[in-house]
Amino acid sequence: MFTEYEIDTMVENQVILNAASELKKDFIKNEAPYLEISDHDFFSLVMMAPTVGIALANGSVSLFEELALNKKARKLSKGGYFMKKDPVVYAMKYLIKTYDTWEDKFFNVIKLAMEELFNKKSLEGHFDSNTQFDYEQYKVQVLKMPYIFIRFLSSFFLEDDENIISYRSINKVDYGRLVEIGKKLGFDKVPLFHLFIQTFKVK
Repeated sequence: MFTEYEIDTMVENQVILNAASELKKDFIKNEAPYLEISDHDFFSLVMMAPTVGIALANGSVSLFEELALNKKARKLSKGGYFMKKDPVVYAMKYLIKTYDTWEDKFFNVIKLAMEELFNKKSLEGHFDSNTQFDYEQYKVQVLKMPYIFIRFLSSFFLEDDENIISYRSINKVDYGRLVEIGKKLGFDKVPLFHLFIQTFKVK
């Protein structure tokens, strides 16, 4: 997953910073008028949106999911908040309550960030869904992809520090939501994403 320092580097990009700042004003005005949060930490909240969306696949966030989300959020926060209230964790409570209202707006900022940080178009192509999954070939394809793309993919869809080339289990509802979010973010246009989702074993 992303680190605080990678988030810091991203918001040094003026286009990303401007988009996140405008969204922050809108979000605070409509959902959290007393929320105090830096541009860095608000962009961290934006980057948490896909993970929050998967956690909400069943309509609510379980205690286990909440703990996992909070752990991720704390890793993105500026400066670390181990012993005090974390601004990203706090702001995330507002996002969870009104997620459906804000999902598309948050995703638009994520898509803009990807456009600014790497050439996603160059990674796009046709994927034949009838092709049999080749695990060894998948591992090779992961190594060939830009580092930043793999960071986006793993940060949004994997548990903390989980290896992208490993197999993992997921329930049917969460899997459906993961695929839906991948499509909304445009990952479905990248052949590697279709290989990646085949590493999930649906329970």
